[in-house]
Amino acid sequence: MVTAAQHMTASVQTKKGRLYAVIVHCKDGKRKYVWRSLDLPEGAPKSKVAKSFKEVVDSYERQHTDVQISEPDSLTPTVLNKEADIPIYDFMDGWLEKCKLNYQINTYLGYNRMIQGQIKRYFSEHKNITVGNITSRNIEAFYETLYDIGNMSNTVCKYHALLRKAFQYAYKHEIIDANPFDRVDRPKIIKYNAACFSEEEWRKLMNEAANDNIYPVIVLAGGLGLRRSEALGVRWSRIDFAQNTVLIDTKVVEKIENNKTIAIPIEQMKNVSSRRTIPLTAPVIQMLNNIKEMQGLYKEMFKGSYNKEFEDYVCVDPLGNLLRPGYVTAHFPQILQKVGLKHIRFHDLRHTFASMLLSRNVPLIDVSNFLGHSTISTTANIYGHLDKSSKIASAKVISQIFNDKKRQ
Repeated sequence: MVTAAQHMTASVQTKKGRLYAVIVHCKDGKRKYVWRSLDLPEGAPKSKVAKSFKEVVDSYERQHTDVQISEPDSLTPTVLNKEADIPIYDFMDGWLEKCKLNYQINTYLGYNRMIQGQIKRYFSEHKNITVGNITSRNIEAFYETLYDIGNMSNTVCKYHALLRKAFQYAYKHEIIDANPFDRVDRPKIIKYNAACFSEEEWRKLMNEAANDNIYPVIVLAGGLGLRRSEALGVRWSRIDFAQNTVLIDTKVVEKIENNKTIAIPIEQMKNVSSRRTIPLTAPVIQMLNNIKEMQGLYKEMFKGSYNKEFEDYVCVDPLGNLLRPGYVTAHFPQILQKVGLKHIRFHDLRHTFASMLLSRNVPLIDVSNFLGHSTISTTANIYGHLDKSSKIASAKVISQIFNDKKRQ
């Protein structure tokens, strides 16, 4: 970051994977933003960035002899208005409320948990750190604290993304003239290798967990490849038993209300492709028929005590209440221990579904459609190593090419 001696400031910014010097030229109370390419990709060595940045800024300064750009200071962004004096937690809390309508409710709730959790705990003890004076060292110290209390790199990376997003808002609204989080290396994401059940293990789980409250969620996740929130959001009105299909257009998330965690359904999916109609498999149809019958018995048994607000939902408890996502996640390991199966995450049932299809040579595009991925590349990145059918097809094509050459 460089600060203007009189009328100019400059900083390094990224755009579409490339680095630029953004020069803010102030004249007669008006700001003019000038972008100059550094001809370097994002992630280039700092020494090269510093050299190119200085050359570009010096060149611009020579063209504008009426103003002067001072040499770079430390790592602190230049303050453009009084809002930059706000402590970090207060800024983050206010930013999220301002931008609340820009995010799906589960995204908002996730951000809110992070802000009211570790961000509040750390920065409430460091109120001297503000939006305008936070440095790279301050940021790295916060990340170190996250690591010290047991967080993994992937979690720290989420905090980095959230904080950078909020400070980008501050930059765009001219609270500061550079995003300090661009100066900090993003924590490396460690790719998670999913632990899947074999077909035999999956059948054992299906047989031995049939009397558990979350059995319908298990079958929908492992039998249709649904995400946890999607499985909890399956509704009777979206099921076509004549065509044996189900429309996935609702999910269930959690929120805290009056200090109590509750489940709420929302008709807002992760992306456009997440709203999809998929065929019902035989085990799922059998489960649905059994659950339909059981819910009828529970309504008769508990009468006025039965909650009819959610009677359109498949995954409810005996009193008709929606099952909470957190309860499903916490209860699932207990089921595995009880039936004697290895530990996997609940989300790994979705991976189990995909791996079983791919092991039977189902095309990757069909698996992608089932899972509701936004692009087939997402499916390929996760399951490409399991896609035997495309590898076999490729091998056949290559063999055919060589056979044709021999005949010539």
